[in-house]
Amino acid sequence: MMASLLHLLLLICHTTPTSGRQIASQTPKSDVLDWVDPLIGSRSGGNVFAGATLPYGMAKAVADVDGENTGGFSTDGSNITGFSALHDSGTGGNPSLGNFPIFPQICSGDDINTCKFPISARAAPYKSDSIKARPGYFGVTLENGINADMTVSEHAALFRFDFSKAGTGNGGADPLIMLDLTDLWASRQNASVSIEAEDRGTIGRMKGNGTFLPSFGARSYVAYFCLDITEGKIKESGVWVNNRAGTQPKSLYITRGFNLFYLQGGAYIRFQGPLSAPVLARMGLSFIGTERACQNAEREIPGPTFDFDGLVATAEEAWRKKLTPISVETGSVNNSVQTSFWSAIYRTMISPQNYTGENPHWQSTEPYFDSFYCLWDQWRVQLPLLTVLDPTMMSNMVRSLLDTYKHRGWLPDCMMSTCKGWTQGGSDADNVLVDAYVKNLIDIDWEHAYEAIVNDAENEPLEWSVEGRGGLTSWKKLNYIPYLDFDPVGFGTNSRSISRTLEYSYNDFNLATLAKALGRDTHMKYLTRSTNWQNLFKADQKSSINGIDTNFTGFFQPKYQNGTWGYQDPIACSPLASFCSLTSNPSETFESSAWEYMFFVPHDIGRVIELLGGEEIFLKRLDFFHATGLADIGNEPVFLTVYMPHYAGRPGLSAKRVNSYIPSRFNSSHAGLPGNDDSGSMASFTIFSMLGLFPNPGQNVYFIIPPFFENISITNQLTNKTATIRNVNFDKEHKRIYIQSVKLNGENYSRNWIGHEFFTQGWTLELVLGEEESDWGTKLADRPPSMSSIRGEMRMA
Repeated sequence: MMASLLHLLLLICHTTPTSGRQIASQTPKSDVLDWVDPLIGSRSGGNVFAGATLPYGMAKAVADVDGENTGGFSTDGSNITGFSALHDSGTGGNPSLGNFPIFPQICSGDDINTCKFPISARAAPYKSDSIKARPGYFGVTLENGINADMTVSEHAALFRFDFSKAGTGNGGADPLIMLDLTDLWASRQNASVSIEAEDRGTIGRMKGNGTFLPSFGARSYVAYFCLDITEGKIKESGVWVNNRAGTQPKSLYITRGFNLFYLQGGAYIRFQGPLSAPVLARMGLSFIGTERACQNAEREIPGPTFDFDGLVATAEEAWRKKLTPISVETGSVNNSVQTSFWSAIYRTMISPQNYTGENPHWQSTEPYFDSFYCLWDQWRVQLPLLTVLDPTMMSNMVRSLLDTYKHRGWLPDCMMSTCKGWTQGGSDADNVLVDAYVKNLIDIDWEHAYEAIVNDAENEPLEWSVEGRGGLTSWKKLNYIPYLDFDPVGFGTNSRSISRTLEYSYNDFNLATLAKALGRDTHMKYLTRSTNWQNLFKADQKSSINGIDTNFTGFFQPKYQNGTWGYQDPIACSPLASFCSLTSNPSETFESSAWEYMFFVPHDIGRVIELLGGEEIFLKRLDFFHATGLADIGNEPVFLTVYMPHYAGRPGLSAKRVNSYIPSRFNSSHAGLPGNDDSGSMASFTIFSMLGLFPNPGQNVYFIIPPFFENISITNQLTNKTATIRNVNFDKEHKRIYIQSVKLNGENYSRNWIGHEFFTQGWTLELVLGEEESDWGTKLADRPPSMSSIRGEMRMA
């Protein structure tokens, strides 16, 4: 029964209608970059990177602040402490990167010690109306009148500092550019800098490196820089430590300092004022070495005259090219909808970052990507979106994951700053690889992928906190991860028994899918293991909020090794209680409650519906979950629950819920994200929802709802065919959000989901809309596939 069922699912995933046709893409009437606002999510916890970057670029230049600085800059009104060129985007927890910030200032006198060197002393407010952010460019003016703007190449940044309007009476003062051997987290362990600058010369160079800690990972990394400063006559140069500076020596080595005392230090170059032009500072970056950093800068931003405007134009063109495959006919929706949409697409291509050629750990001809931060977030929406919008780049990312397995022995689960990051749940790279397989990405060694996923499923590493899966002995013997597991094989945080059980189940379903497709006889073994989630379902478990029974019964609960039940309050780890992470309040569910995890069985929602008492109760439970504040729309595990009504034959309810969250929680304001963007995951939820097709990754399934535009088209990079979704009876106020009927390539289509062939074959969906729900997509045969059907005849115990 199980073999025939998996075969059926694979057939469903690869069924291809024959009536595809190519639709011409519509040309936007304005520059698409005009609709991109990098400042969306730049405060209130969005933590986005708001500065200058190329698509997937390593160099990321922006102003760093002393407020919400996880992504470097924030529009929270805090002070600017420096300008740096390495960042991550949308991450939570500790600030990431922000290494070697530089800072411009005009000092009050001739004595160098009148300058302000420590972070707290030099921090300066900025003019809130001066911020200019655009793909490939960022600019801001300090309250003292110094203007800073910046742009980037792949591995270098170019900063421009204009002192001409800096403070009344300071026109003839001597400007200074200083460099700080720190990072945003102040994690530096040691660092060094040397200065090559002749007094009265016109260009000065600083070179150096530092050893830092990753913001959410193990061990340390070394970053290197090469900074060239020009456009003025050098008056003096030297180094500084804490609040004192001098012209000798011309080099500095600094350690972390004694106990909790963090030494501050770096170098400076001071110019003879007044200056006839802005100061230009070119910073080359590398994770290989200082000379490589200098070479990167000299190759990508050649001198001696640095072409700032030309570099901006090159960056803008790179972004236009990435956005070209998508086109919309807006149907006169308001500008904020367009801004939200295009800005979200932009944010999905900030990370992962292309570090090819900058891998300090091994040499390879394969691509090397970093800032998988983290796959637990990215596999659900962001990487599936890149499979649609940028499949060639997504293929390179998959190859990078496999090359990491080849050289490190394990697929990564999280990776930043070239370090191993903490594992949050299961082995999430497994889901990424299988999603790429079922969507026919090219140039990937699938036998190698199978080997890598089997390694995750069968072998426990010593440090499963950073790779692989822990508790595999119990997983194989007991068919669940126990509460207070005994695991002498490896070590990690002994928690998350519920969420790890659920995630391992889906990992094994994905492995079964690939095994079946490759003709391996192991597919039944892993398909059976993918049902293990049921072993933690406690049918009589109740839930109360503030002592009042919710009247819903049946939740996942922890279970001891001896098979007896433990207990975790179903609302624990929800927005109604305290947050649960690896570092704070570790619990049996990770970053979500048992309420939320009750819906995390992506491969068998039909069985979940049955266990919870049928469609009506299931839908009431979903409504209660979203209406009472239990649902955390600012975290990725909740996303799939928005579309769960499709499995109960109510796709209209999914559309209604999407419209309740967009634009109320996802919008074009600076606080327009409900949580960490998580490397573009919040952005990807926005895009897929506005596109009208939302994925169930690892399966060839997209749930259909009406797009937020009248027409939207996407041209596939590999086939050059254009897929189009067209709304009939579209209204810009989004009152008609219910599908009445659908045609696929001119033929009636009743399924409430569709496969990835829609994109690769260039099909056309035509949706007729109305103000009330219809019977479209409601029949059992029209619902997305599950391992078990709600009728029970295909149920697997």
